[in-house]
Amino acid sequence: MIELVSAARCVTCDKCVAVCPTNVFDRGADGVPVISRQQDCQTCFQCEANCPTDALFVAPQTHPLPAGSSAHDEDHLRRTGLLGSYRRDIGWGRGRTPGAAKAVGPALSPSGPPLIS
Repeated sequence: MIELVSAARCVTCDKCVAVCPTNVFDRGADGVPVISRQQDCQTCFQCEANCPTDALFVAPQTHPLPAGSSAHDEDHLRRTGLLGSYRRDIGWGRGRTPGAAKAVGPALSPSGPPLIS
């Protein structure tokens, strides 16, 4: 479930707003998306995957976490590498290897063997 939007990292591109299938976000007065309907989040990770600045954190739980949860502590999420971790794990973003390439390994490498002979 969506737990955090980092105002410090957000560039107000609205990609998270556009890809959310359940309209969880509203635009804040400063342009930064606000989690307005968290209970509607389907934990699909589309917002986190599409955020170009890793400004979102979606917890794998399908229910809101308590107010004191570390999922709401941006410094903790940054230090532990959880902020933007979904995007990193699937290989989206500059300098990252796509998840499919990680799964197949050298077969997708230009110097590796052809996939189809």
